[in-house]
Amino acid sequence: MHTCLKLLAPCGALLLAAFYGAATAQDKLNKPANYPVRPIRIVVAVPPGAGGDAVARMVGQMLSDKLGQNAVIDNRAGGGGVIATEIVARSAPDGYTLLSQGETVLLQGVTKRLPFEVLTALEPVVATSAQPYILLAGPTLPVKSMKELVVFSAKQTVSYSGGAGLGSTLHLGMEWWVQLSGAKMLFVPYKGSAPAVVGAMGGEIHLAGASAMAASSAIRSGKLRGLAALSLARVPAMPDLPTVAEQGWPNFKITNRYMMYAPAGMPRPIFNVIHRVIIDGMHTPQMTQRLIAEGSQPAERMTPEELKATVTREYGELEQQVKRLNIKIQ
Repeated sequence: MHTCLKLLAPCGALLLAAFYGAATAQDKLNKPANYPVRPIRIVVAVPPGAGGDAVARMVGQMLSDKLGQNAVIDNRAGGGGVIATEIVARSAPDGYTLLSQGETVLLQGVTKRLPFEVLTALEPVVATSAQPYILLAGPTLPVKSMKELVVFSAKQTVSYSGGAGLGSTLHLGMEWWVQLSGAKMLFVPYKGSAPAVVGAMGGEIHLAGASAMAASSAIRSGKLRGLAALSLARVPAMPDLPTVAEQGWPNFKITNRYMMYAPAGMPRPIFNVIHRVIIDGMHTPQMTQRLIAEGSQPAERMTPEELKATVTREYGELEQQVKRLNIKIQ
């Protein structure tokens, strides 16, 4: 009996190795034979240095590592994200041009700032990360809370900027807070959060809104200070910074989920491989720890079908919000 077992052991080991080898092969990417054969372009709606730019570069590295072709970051800031959106929507749906942008894409459609329908011209590929916004006060603003900000604005209109510019999620959200609080605020168009942060540092504007990733370095520099987290819950990386809701406006929040979009009509095998590379990459323990440490987190993991249904539902909700606030974006 023992002799038989000894003889069978090598066979069992070989079978076990073959089983795990087959399982590993199944786990490998089912990459189309002819894709990619040239660099992949990721169009980003914000300037270098913004939170959305940082996430796009992480995604680009994932694609380069897994697909064997360079992913080139193309920053096309301006127009509240419209410039970047149009470039991608008018590109060939061949998997070589992607858009990295937040929920501003939906706002562009809702406010009719695009000559096409967002939900039919673009297809959401994957949600990458969720980044709360932080409101940063510059050296020219002598307030320490949102309530003090309202009082100060009665004497002097407070200027602010950030996000992807005019018509962005941040702009719309802050206009909502203005209506709730009665504060006197003026939005000053910048091309994105990074130049707005520089503007606040230099005293050009009073406040800058930036993602937690971008805001953390500005706070650490000592040139700006956090006035409020614009998320509903405090940001783990900034536990001492109260939210706007905690400071007197319950349920107020501005959130932003970064997404990767493609021109509608991309071949499904290419769509699937891009989706899988990014969603798997964003949810590794190392990436999760990195994002949380910087004030962000991976976006909820969703199938392409779930993501499309979520985006369609949120588009309808934004339409109602814009109508309720009576905000006109030219």
